[in-house]
Amino acid sequence: MKPHKIAYQKVEFYKWRLRESLWISTGVLGYNVQTDYISLDETGLMILKGRHPEYAWNGASGPAIDTKNFMRATAAHDAGYQLLRLGFLPPRCRVKFDKLLHRICREDGMSRIRAAFIYRAVRICGGSAAKPRKPNPILYA
Repeated sequence: MKPHKIAYQKVEFYKWRLRESLWISTGVLGYNVQTDYISLDETGLMILKGRHPEYAWNGASGPAIDTKNFMRATAAHDAGYQLLRLGFLPPRCRVKFDKLLHRICREDGMSRIRAAFIYRAVRICGGSAAKPRKPNPILYA
């Protein structure tokens, strides 16, 4: 299978930002979510915006490294986890985003061993990154 393309660049604060929108079939069905940077429709199509505004993400975590065959997967996975943290999706969707990470890694040419290791790592260690969080209060001075 031919690898998909992703246009991105290194940025401050987050490591990467999209330069072109990215369309991903997630398998997360039945939800309709719209944010400034991410949309997810009922068919499971997630769009990460690549222009005005541009989706930004942190890429690989922990001991993992950012490689070309990991960039699209980390963008999709980080966006999914962001929707989970923001409370737009229920916690049961986490496993779908972890499986999506693995699927995209393999589609983009990552070895079976590395993709399996990454999948196992997010299943074991990723739970806290997907938990809904209360927003920080707005402060005034």
